[in-house]
Amino acid sequence: MHKVGFIMFPAFSPINFAATSVFETANWQIGKPEYQLTLLSEDGGPIATSLGSQIQTVSFKRRAFDTIIVAGGIEPPTPTPGLVKYLQSAIHRSRRIASICTGALVLAEAGLLDGRRATTHWNAAREMKRRYPRIAMEEDRIFIADGPVWTSAGMSAGLDLALAMVESDLGVEIARAVARTLVVYHRRSGGQSQFSTLLDLDAQSDRVQNALTYAKKNLSSPLSVVGLAKAAFLSPRQFSRVFREETGRSPAQAIERLRVESARLMMEGGRFSAEEIARKNGFGNRERMRRSFLRAFGRSPQAIQRNIAVSI
Repeated sequence: MHKVGFIMFPAFSPINFAATSVFETANWQIGKPEYQLTLLSEDGGPIATSLGSQIQTVSFKRRAFDTIIVAGGIEPPTPTPGLVKYLQSAIHRSRRIASICTGALVLAEAGLLDGRRATTHWNAAREMKRRYPRIAMEEDRIFIADGPVWTSAGMSAGLDLALAMVESDLGVEIARAVARTLVVYHRRSGGQSQFSTLLDLDAQSDRVQNALTYAKKNLSSPLSVVGLAKAAFLSPRQFSRVFREETGRSPAQAIERLRVESARLMMEGGRFSAEEIARKNGFGNRERMRRSFLRAFGRSPQAIQRNIAVSI
């Protein structure tokens, strides 16, 4: 039996529990309790979630687990000296220690990520890199397993991490069956920049949002400023000014970014050639697409594809 300890803290986000459903479903698929899950906190007792509901926990003190997972939250958790000490000791007793989302900052504070590759939510990654320079941060990964230490990106990425653990423990067929039951991807491809960038392009006004919606539906077209301004019912000069004010980008920069994000998703699907992807997303040819990828990601489409293969 695999004993899994799930460490929580006050105001943790309930979405973390999505990862526990993976282990529950694995037990159901096998027909026996392969995983035993224990909800933990430093002192035990009720822990309030970010929504105010309470979860009953037991103290992690003097307890050993095969797998320990530290939950994350919208606000990064503040590790207590007791939690840091427990994790520093547990790394020698547990087969693996993991974090979900901003829970990676707890592992970082305990020194468990020093000299290792790690990831966390894109919004916290740069600050984590600044505070803990000995960590090899990879901001565009869904999850990373570096030896016995696993980290995931956003809280929904805890599902991907837990599925990978099940695959490691019980095999690929069980992991696939669990994913089908939960109606999620068995191996979600790509990184998290596809989410952060598109969210950054949200506009404040309906007019600019209309232009963005029009652009997303017509990426294969030229998409000039004149055409976008017409979709926004503004003059080209007004549109360029308002667009930059609301998105922080020029229209040309935003359109290029939308195109590389769309091309990347098509690339991950594996159904189209590079020429088709370039044409369908308005690049015209592979070379223009390559230059846009280098500007957006600092890597070529071929390098992105290799990184996707490693991620999954």
